[in-house]
Amino acid sequence: MIGNYIKTTVRGLMKNRAYSFLNIAGLAIGVACASMIFLWVQDELTFNHNFVKRDNLYTVRENQTYDGKTSTFRATPGPMAAALKGDIPGVKNAVRMAGEDDIVFALGEKVINEQGSYADAEIFPMLKLSFVHGDEANVFHDLHSVVINTTMAKKFFGDANPIGKTLKMNNEQDFVVTGVFTDLPKNSTFQMQWFAPLKNIDHMQPWMQDWGANWARTYVELEPSADVNAVNKKLANYIGTKKNGNKTVSFLFGMNDWNLRDKFTDGKMDGGRIEYVRLFSAIAFIILIIACINFMNLSTARSEKRAKEVGVRKVMGAGKGKLIAQFIGEAVIMAFIAVIVAVFLVYAALPSFNNMVQKELTVDLLQPVHLFYLLSIGLITGLLAGSYPAFYLSSFNPIAVLKNIKLPSAAGAGFIRQSLVVIQFSVSIILIIGTVIIYQQIQHVKNRELGYEKDNLVYIDTKGKLTDHFAAVNNELKQTGVVADASLSEYPVLQIWSNTDNFSWDGKDASKNPLITIESVSPQFVSTMNMKLIAGRDFYANAKLDSSNVIINEAFAKQMGKAGHVGGIIRDGGSKPYQIAGIIKDFLYNDMYVSGAPLMLFSRPQNNNILTIRFKQGVTLTEALAKAGEVYKRANPGYPFEYKFVDADFDELFKTEALTGKLAGVFASLAVVISCLGLFGLAAYTAERRIKEIGIRKVLGASVAGLTGLLSRDFLKLVAISCLIAFPVAWYAINNWLQSYQYRVTVQWWVFAAAGIAAIVIALATVSFQAVKAALSNPVKSLRSE
Repeated sequence: MIGNYIKTTVRGLMKNRAYSFLNIAGLAIGVACASMIFLWVQDELTFNHNFVKRDNLYTVRENQTYDGKTSTFRATPGPMAAALKGDIPGVKNAVRMAGEDDIVFALGEKVINEQGSYADAEIFPMLKLSFVHGDEANVFHDLHSVVINTTMAKKFFGDANPIGKTLKMNNEQDFVVTGVFTDLPKNSTFQMQWFAPLKNIDHMQPWMQDWGANWARTYVELEPSADVNAVNKKLANYIGTKKNGNKTVSFLFGMNDWNLRDKFTDGKMDGGRIEYVRLFSAIAFIILIIACINFMNLSTARSEKRAKEVGVRKVMGAGKGKLIAQFIGEAVIMAFIAVIVAVFLVYAALPSFNNMVQKELTVDLLQPVHLFYLLSIGLITGLLAGSYPAFYLSSFNPIAVLKNIKLPSAAGAGFIRQSLVVIQFSVSIILIIGTVIIYQQIQHVKNRELGYEKDNLVYIDTKGKLTDHFAAVNNELKQTGVVADASLSEYPVLQIWSNTDNFSWDGKDASKNPLITIESVSPQFVSTMNMKLIAGRDFYANAKLDSSNVIINEAFAKQMGKAGHVGGIIRDGGSKPYQIAGIIKDFLYNDMYVSGAPLMLFSRPQNNNILTIRFKQGVTLTEALAKAGEVYKRANPGYPFEYKFVDADFDELFKTEALTGKLAGVFASLAVVISCLGLFGLAAYTAERRIKEIGIRKVLGASVAGLTGLLSRDFLKLVAISCLIAFPVAWYAINNWLQSYQYRVTVQWWVFAAAGIAAIVIALATVSFQAVKAALSNPVKSLRSE
């Protein structure tokens, strides 16, 4: 029986090649789109699955409340990890790790920047890294030990075993390679090329051992039997027990949530990338449904062609169940053909898709998950797409169809086809509108006033002793003729992470404790960034003259009230006074969707490692970078000139939103293509069904334009109805999405109008081809059988 179904299906496909192509193409495109989305979803859902202990691994987060607003931070006190192991039952292990850092490694003439982190030795049994060389239990037996990954080992030592060999870090100290671990996958939180003992840096500043200073990241491994809720109850006010008056609330944040749910609002978990996983999963299902709708429409539309076949089969004794099984079987076979075509489409499109989503997704047909997905999607799509046509076709009355009596259910089938077309185009219009609004939102934020000029601005994370003679370096940079100015700062201008509430001023409300961002800079910072000074003066060129002066922004001045003026006094911890020398216009940092937060600049160029260079307008950047690089290398020998563009970092802040917009645009376009394939097939069917009517009208004098309009009118009505349905749904969904942004674009009516017009034009272009073709046909051929 199955063999008979296959033969019947193949014959039908060959007999109706155009119909078969439209059906299989629509399904194949839909399956391919869904498959690529699900590959992306799988990659997101399996983040950190390379860590075997992930169910018991956590990081400590802190909730700190300032002026009634709770913010969540990653940094914790240095002593916390060691104390947790002895104080809180259920904690099996706890380690410290510094933030990820780019360090210069050198071996002879080979000098390379590599990203890694300083950590405690217990990090290795917690993460269970796969060691190619070395023993995880002894890799940090020496203070100056370093563990590297296989890629870094190959860069420096080729295929040789690097154990026992030395690498110079930051051109200062030789570190012995004691271990080599397998590269961590891309869908892993830790993207480290090296680890070194944290004891190399944990004593550099006295405050690093203070319970009130947050700088280390604390990772915790719980006992398998431990209750995380019970641990969190003990952890909540734990810091307060170590430092009186500290109201920080600590809690454990599980590794399984690090990637998907790393968004906190007012101290509570509030989504994250899981929202995009849900969004694109929904889009994948929608595209599959649109593809299935195509199949249903084309199958039911051509049902009259198979009416006599059904009648003959029923007369010959075929029961309704067998007919249903046959038609569903045909649909499943076609679905699997579409799946095979879709696999080839995925292989062809995956490199471009990977480039877009910046991942390394692969299709492995031997992998059980992928094979099960393809088999399931073929079976489910076939059943879903073939169910209605099967029940519809099998319900024909054999006597009626053999006597050419008009089928009573045809009108109902026509209504269902029209409804499915409306659903298709409604979804397509919603996706088009959503794509445009996402793009507008991104551009709206990108084009807002930043408070500085980001173009022609580069920064370098400097190493070595360059800061000790920065004045001379700055002069030499300007003498190149391509540099307008340069400055030093503790952090890049877009990401300033140092803050405190330990400031007071006259008239400050004792019940309030605003969080103030602080940044140490060289005197050239304001001019290099082209920030606007709205009151007072800039820092003096001699930083020592401003050791007790600060520059604040408008937001801080407003926070201070009457005391927020030039000459006003701010006290550090209620003791050391700083005088306000100037007030600058608010500039955006950290979060581009909110207004400028209170900030204070100190004139402290020493120990600042971020060198920012502004090139003159009109210079050729390639030439300018080459000249600046020569100065940098002379001033800082042994360190590579590795720069980043501020405007590129700025664009990177919108990476997720931009990806959402691109994917929504691509899949909206494909949804439209799939819908148009179905519409094209329905138009061809309609023209074929009304061929004699068209012939009679032509004989009676109807024009080609009139006949084209007649055939197109019904389809355009359906698209117009789609617009009426799509517009309110899109309006509600988009405004609900925009509520998550403090700084958001205003939704404009013309976007909806443009999407509706685009849908109508596309539908008209799709239908018109068949309509014109029918209108131009010779009426003699269509009427000669009458």
